[in-house]
Amino acid sequence: MPHTETAAQIAAYLLETQAVRLRPEQPFQWSSGWNSPIYCDNRVTLSYPHIRSFIKNALAQAIQARFPDVQAIAGVATAGIAQGALVADILDLPYLYVRPEPKSHGMGNQIEGKLEKNQRVVLVEDLISTGGSSLKAAKAVQGAGGEVIGMAAIFTYGFSQADTNFAAAGIPTLCLSHYNALLETAASQGYISPEAITTLEHWRQSPDTWGK
Repeated sequence: MPHTETAAQIAAYLLETQAVRLRPEQPFQWSSGWNSPIYCDNRVTLSYPHIRSFIKNALAQAIQARFPDVQAIAGVATAGIAQGALVADILDLPYLYVRPEPKSHGMGNQIEGKLEKNQRVVLVEDLISTGGSSLKAAKAVQGAGGEVIGMAAIFTYGFSQADTNFAAAGIPTLCLSHYNALLETAASQGYISPEAITTLEHWRQSPDTWGK
């Protein structure tokens, strides 16, 4: 789990910038088809220099502490590309990014940048939901000869499905903030009512069937 103060501060920043939107009364629909009272787009934080700096420094410090033998940083396209580049710059490490699929033209690359054989890589994402896109990127790196030693993200919904998927793949995760910190911060700062908090808690328990 991330440091409590860091998790709360990032949750506050996500709410302040509306990178996270809470809308229990008018749910969003995810690409997966799930109905959701929450939508998270951490790319919004890139437009706020002091918040961008806080997040990149927190990610860099956490990666350095958790994965001290990291040799390269890889951003997961598209939302993890900018965050990963910022972190790689701070850590003075090689950087690359991973597309969802190989390009249909040119060199047909799925991985952009130079990946060395057996290079120890930490992937950077903006958020983790089920972990599907992150693990797809991890497999691409492994298939190209790299060793994925971890996954770092700004925020996680904390779904048990994601925990199971990453554990099965043998990839440890590091997330700066999480769903519980978000709810606690939203409640304490008056972003949403106690009734909405209950709705959000129920959604997290069964996101695939909620609202149907």
